[in-house]
Amino acid sequence: MTELDRSDELLEMYARDALPGAALLDDTLSTFTRYVVFPDEHAAVGTVLWVAGTHAVPAFQHAPRLVANSPEKRCGKSRLLDVIAGTCHSPLMSVNATVAAIYRSIGDKHPPTLLVDEADTLFGSKKVAEQNEDLRALLNAGHQRGRPALRCVGPAQVPTEFPTFAMAALAGIGQMPDTITDRAVNITLRRRKPDEKVAQFRSRRDGPILADLRDRLAAWCATQLDTLADAEPEMPVEDRAADTWEPLIAIADAAGGRWPELARTACAVLVARADGEDEDRSLGVRLLTDIRDVFSERGVAFLASADLVAELRKVDESPWDGFDLNPSKLAYRLREYKVKPGHNTEKTARGYRLEDLADVFSRYLRPKPSGTSESRYDQQQCRDGLETPDGSTRPADTLPVRDKTTRPTEMAGQRMFGTGWTGSDGGTDESGSETLGFTPPTGPDRCQECGWHTPTQGHRDGCQQTAEVS
Repeated sequence: MTELDRSDELLEMYARDALPGAALLDDTLSTFTRYVVFPDEHAAVGTVLWVAGTHAVPAFQHAPRLVANSPEKRCGKSRLLDVIAGTCHSPLMSVNATVAAIYRSIGDKHPPTLLVDEADTLFGSKKVAEQNEDLRALLNAGHQRGRPALRCVGPAQVPTEFPTFAMAALAGIGQMPDTITDRAVNITLRRRKPDEKVAQFRSRRDGPILADLRDRLAAWCATQLDTLADAEPEMPVEDRAADTWEPLIAIADAAGGRWPELARTACAVLVARADGEDEDRSLGVRLLTDIRDVFSERGVAFLASADLVAELRKVDESPWDGFDLNPSKLAYRLREYKVKPGHNTEKTARGYRLEDLADVFSRYLRPKPSGTSESRYDQQQCRDGLETPDGSTRPADTLPVRDKTTRPTEMAGQRMFGTGWTGSDGGTDESGSETLGFTPPTGPDRCQECGWHTPTQGHRDGCQQTAEVS
């Protein structure tokens, strides 16, 4: 009788015994991808970790939201909620539920998991969103432990605190309120292509499979609560995104195996994707982005208001031409960022300086992924000196040029435009090579502060010197 080779089964069994958490998350991932087509692995990983987090929420200070949206119907949102409901801790579907009933259902030990399907009917327009402001406030407050809601109860109207801390998942068409998505793991589902196959979900047949998985998740998380409560994982993101993802990263670290890397990659990708979508939706951020692009393309340090408006209205797929943007409206939109128009150095035009916008760009916009902003002359710097235009190398401290650490007018976020070096008159020579926007540092009339030839060009904007020459 031929002996069967069962080495692969034994290896799998040993691996499961060695890393029960990792194997359990692997099983959960394969189960979810059996029934739902995710846009990528990162979305699936984020969802699996979020579901595991519902079983460990007593260990955490933050309860991440899960937001699953889609551009159209029939993209798998309701099916995803079905699978989540079968595997998460104590699901509470809020269909037709009043906010008062939800308040009274949460509790303060191990709260249920709130599931909101068709959330677009609650937040899809300004009018309906105003009618559901209490629910939005509950979802926002419940992201962090210790944020109860205060309500008057009974005939005597006794002020009473109601816990709000609970995990919550929302699914709907279109965008959810940004105050919710800012506290959420955000995924966008798409309609399946003909060649993308999933298993048909039937509650009677598949419910027990999900229930078994749910019980295994609950049992494993119960053994990890102390570890998770003390965990301070290294995070790939900051601020509120770190608050949201920290419980999920902690679970991945406790599980081990490939999950710490999977979790951090998913975190970085999904947060960056959500940030990009936020920028696209925000008119203010879109305006700042387009202004930054205009300055970058023009390569200048100052633009008159009328010129900037004209360039903005030319931007492809921008709303500014339809808004009939003019200098007055531009100033009004920038006022909330504490940016005001001013005059150029010659006092001949009123507009905006790049150095005045640099701080706003660094605070509200993501850095551009383009290459170095340094000019060709900067790139010729060597370790012990500078190569001059004639090809010789002179010690850096003998040349009247400021290095990267001593440029007083350079601000965070400004270097990508090269404004501290190339000036407004840079271009190309006859061969097509890039030229400097100022005379190279070879003459005695060069200003040590701003780098311009003072007899012919005067001083650059922001230069503190008016007469000193090198």
